[in-house]
Amino acid sequence: MRIRVSRTGGFAGIAREREIDTAGRPDAADWESLAEAAVDGCPDAPPRGVPDGFHYRITVGGRTVHCADPKLTDAQRALVSRVLKEGA
Repeated sequence: MRIRVSRTGGFAGIAREREIDTAGRPDAADWESLAEAAVDGCPDAPPRGVPDGFHYRITVGGRTVHCADPKLTDAQRALVSRVLKEGA
């Protein structure tokens, strides 16, 4: 499964994008479980955020959802953090 996170906005307006491919990873089940929880019930359209807040586009498999600070779920926050830190 491919998991892609794009982050835009923020005070400096610097965009970041990273991707994780879980195929062949020993921790694939953990990644996939977290990714499914992050997109569950999330709207497909971009929500309103706060001024200078981050906006995120999360793509899991073929589904893309949008979320924004400060209204991230715990699963979304964990996934975004992990993908942006560990992704290529």
